[in-house]
Amino acid sequence: METHFITLTFQECSARYGLAPTALHEFLQAGLLRLAPAPETVIVDEPDDLPRLARLHHELGLAPEALDVILAMRQRLVRLQTLLARETARARQLEAFLLGVGPTLDL
Repeated sequence: METHFITLTFQECSARYGLAPTALHEFLQAGLLRLAPAPETVIVDEPDDLPRLARLHHELGLAPEALDVILAMRQRLVRLQTLLARETARARQLEAFLLGVGPTLDL
């Protein structure tokens, strides 16, 4: 799974997601975002993380520590879904081999 990084200024975060600088500083302290070399700028590891953080922060009013747990659980769920899809494909391949139909592919 590829990781994409994006860099946003505090002003862009405020305009796009309604996140105040105080909330961004809390996210930085909790390790949810990383500070970029430029002043008042953050690095977001996954493009979908910041909108998700903003939504959870605004709608549920969760603390940054709780948001960290939620994002970690989501990342683990995505990894498990990927693993499940791979194992399902391998099981189908084995089933096709045992039934004598279809080619066998090396996954």
